[in-house]
Amino acid sequence: MSPEYFSDPTLVIFGKLALAALIGMVIGTERAMSGKGAGTRTFALVALGSCLFMVVGNQVNAQFLGVVNFDPMRVAAAIITGIGFLGAGLIIFDEHRLQGLTTAAGLWVVSGLGVAIGEGMYLVAIYSTALIVLVFTAVWMLENKLKARFGKQTTEGLPSQGIE
Repeated sequence: MSPEYFSDPTLVIFGKLALAALIGMVIGTERAMSGKGAGTRTFALVALGSCLFMVVGNQVNAQFLGVVNFDPMRVAAAIITGIGFLGAGLIIFDEHRLQGLTTAAGLWVVSGLGVAIGEGMYLVAIYSTALIVLVFTAVWMLENKLKARFGKQTTEGLPSQGIE
């Protein structure tokens, strides 16, 4: 295979979509292993969808450059709004207890990863993935240790008393 084979725009797009899905799966697997409602498939689909919208937006922009005034960042803004609705469905307030907020925030940031990959910011997305996994695992453990030391019980990293 020649280097030109790897510069085919369609293959580059396929690579972006595959990377977005893979990164979403990595983060979603952590959520699934933690017993959260949104897991591997949900996170993979959010990252993949966000990337797909950005890729399509960029392709439209390239095709109609100079003909139509199109701003790909409007696509990103629409993604953020849509993920807000999806995340709101994950958040449950039940008897002075808030659940699902961390998972909803995770979906929100995973959509940002999809946008970054769609824009070709691969290293930023991979580094951000490492940070997200760190927050979901190591920071969660540190938070629970601090709360145990200072006498607070936790549920999804939040106090169990009062509004969380």
